Amino acid sequence: MGTKIFLIRHGQTEGNARKQYCGLLDMELNAQGCMQVEKLGRRLEKEVIHRIYASDKKRAIQSARIIFKGRRINKVSGLKEINFGIFEGKSHQEIRESNADIYEKWLSDPYNTLVPESESLMDFQKRVMGALEKIVVSNSNKTVAIVCHGGTISIILSHINGSRNFWELIPKSASLNIVEYVNNQAKIALFNDISHLNV
Repeated sequence: MGTKIFLIRHGQTEGNARKQYCGLLDMELNAQGCMQVEKLGRRLEKEVIHRIYASDKKRAIQSARIIFKGRRINKVSGLKEINFGIFEGKSHQEIRESNADIYEKWLSDPYNTLVPESESLMDFQKRVMGALEKIVVSNSNKTVAIVCHGGTISIILSHINGSRNFWELIPKSASLNIVEYVNNQAKIALFNDISHLNV
């Protein structure tokens, strides 16, 4: 038996709906987001989940409380979203109008492009993987849930895959992703599953 991690992206916020980059911005779920995580909660209600963790951002904590009603939520700041620096709170269109050159470089090569005042992807990966490793070590042969962010999940999956497909591995709001650890080897068992949203 190994350790199973349910990686859950929080439900939709108004920032998500407006296609804004919201890393450190502390937004709550909108009505759509609340409905999304309610549906995910119904999907997971029969799962045996030993411990629940969440980023310390409102959208993640709120999602976790709706999905896992009445359960204790362990807040882990290392799981929060990347700091987008000068792109924080701005939409794709707004950034293209004000910082087109660096934006295009960042989209095409995010690992080697640093947005001013932001956290580099390598620093982000180091922070997130450090937090994840502590969770895995302290939950050997258990099933845990982590409610966090699209970028956080993508950097975990990219690290497991040994890839740099950061943008391609960002899952949708309220999606379920599963990572399984067997003999200290991680594998991605499920990615970006939102079938529960169609129920």
